[in-house]
Amino acid sequence: MQGTTTVPKTTGPATMSAKTVSIGLVQLRCGTDPAANLAQAIAQIRVAAAAGAQVVCLPELFTSTYFCQREDHAFFALAEPIPGPTTDQLGRVARELGVAIVAGLFEKRAEGLYHNTAAVIDADGSFVGKYRKMHIPDDPLFYEKFYFTPGDLGFQVFPTRFAKLGVLICWDQWYPEAARLTALRGADILFYPTAIGWHPSEKAQYGRRQHQSWELIQRSHAVANGCFVVSVNRTGLEKDPASAGDGIEFWGQSFVADPSGEVLWRGPVDQTATHVVPVDLGQLDFARTHWPFLRDRRVDAYGEITRRYID
Repeated sequence: MQGTTTVPKTTGPATMSAKTVSIGLVQLRCGTDPAANLAQAIAQIRVAAAAGAQVVCLPELFTSTYFCQREDHAFFALAEPIPGPTTDQLGRVARELGVAIVAGLFEKRAEGLYHNTAAVIDADGSFVGKYRKMHIPDDPLFYEKFYFTPGDLGFQVFPTRFAKLGVLICWDQWYPEAARLTALRGADILFYPTAIGWHPSEKAQYGRRQHQSWELIQRSHAVANGCFVVSVNRTGLEKDPASAGDGIEFWGQSFVADPSGEVLWRGPVDQTATHVVPVDLGQLDFARTHWPFLRDRRVDAYGEITRRYID
């Protein structure tokens, strides 16, 4: 497996407190064999744990290629119950290594009812819970509305041995409401398992702006909510063999942002990467007392936020 693996010697603030948590980001290149993808992910969880990771995040829908490039009923066979076989395997690994895991999976809830879901497993191997993606896109080569029912579990925070984890998924990244509501429930870190990339034919004209917008909006969530943001993407060109199109070039560049929006680490564009970033949760109180956005929110004036549009 080509890529980079780095131990946390220089990444992150120079001074750490007793509240330091080491975050492992696993940026993968995914293939068509679910068993091979899971084995690859587990191997990299082990690499991250050996480098000191306490919480490890995998990309969105990491057990397969990104099948939403076309609408095909055959792909529903990739889905599984959560908890289920994959979370059972990850639970055993989590317990063995003493790490918490965030994993993006394709959930079969019932016949004809499917979700894009992230499972959270604690360091003792227990299944903490799951988040179902709330915002479902429908764009060229991202035909997710065909496959996924919007989430109905709300915005949640998952208590683990090391930190309180807020988990959202990919398209949720663009919605400040999702980040805010998750942060208001007490999240120390917002995790975004992701599968996002360029249409190769558009990359030259729009690629730089698209990537900058994606990173910028998530860094702004870190600033506005005074918390850490961790975004874990896949990488590599994935072509749909049943389509004449150019496929999607996933842009990698997984990253961690601190409560000031500073990027502590950014992954490569076109390589797999496993990297560990220590984050100091002690920065949350500092950020929120020096930039007291939560204190100064005018909650009495925000009622219209529940309207689709104000005519």
